[in-house]
Amino acid sequence: MSQRSERTTDTAGPLDRADRVDSATEVFVAHRSLLFTVAYEMLGSAADAEDVLQETWLRWVDVDLAVVREERAYLVRVVTRQALDRLRALGRRKEFYVGPWLPEPLLTAPDVAEDVELAESVSMAMLLVLETLAPAERAVFVLREVFGLDYDEIAEAVGKSPAAVRQLAYRARARVAARRPRVTASPVETRAALGAFQRAVETGDLQGLLDILAPDVVALSDGGGIKHALLRPIVGVGQVARLLAVGWWKRDAERSVEPVQINGGPGLLVRVNGEIDGVVAVRVENGCITGLYHVRNPEKLSRVERETAVSR
Repeated sequence: MSQRSERTTDTAGPLDRADRVDSATEVFVAHRSLLFTVAYEMLGSAADAEDVLQETWLRWVDVDLAVVREERAYLVRVVTRQALDRLRALGRRKEFYVGPWLPEPLLTAPDVAEDVELAESVSMAMLLVLETLAPAERAVFVLREVFGLDYDEIAEAVGKSPAAVRQLAYRARARVAARRPRVTASPVETRAALGAFQRAVETGDLQGLLDILAPDVVALSDGGGIKHALLRPIVGVGQVARLLAVGWWKRDAERSVEPVQINGGPGLLVRVNGEIDGVVAVRVENGCITGLYHVRNPEKLSRVERETAVSR
């Protein structure tokens, strides 16, 4: 499908136009969660993913559906092109971000965790790995490894030849393999680790934290310059445990935590005086916690009270 066919001149009458909008809406809604997931995995931002979907809808509603051979593939191409443009702009914005940048967390349904590949692809850990890729590499990796598109389809989406796409996919896979989490924890291990972590944090139990945290655990937090947060990653069980036992759980406020599913994995929703203060996404490997991702930036917390649908 050529780039020119993404927009058509609207010469239909009012009734024909209404029928076409209804048909376009039905198709778009049917694929919406998939399209959102593509954009979110490319951007790490739900707000920007929604903007991409809005831009995609405005293009889609003007398309003559009679000339579209495969609606899903067509919509994925449009979303990918819009997301690539936005991803390049986001890279410039992140250069001026205060402290570590973390993806915008999503409250997800329990069944997302049952799809291991989908859960890993939207996890905080994987989204941070994807941040190390160039925009085109990230798009190719997401479309090939997560959504299973063939190289010809991806080539149309990113505006490159199939041979170039194969090279991008090879480089992206190698970079991701070097950084991705080592072992996928079972649901039983995950629940046990999260429960032990919650109890230790709530009571300030330093020994309990030392027992559940991995020796090389990494803690990151994102306040966006709005809320107090770590300005650099904290590495190692001793430092992270002391931070959690003494500094993170302040005693001067009514603070509570609630276990939730964040980005397809375990997490805690933190409230202070009844108001949402942040979320902590947890990475579990071999029964121990190897990663803590604490998001406090209020501009990133709009998706932690209602579930967001993701699919592939």
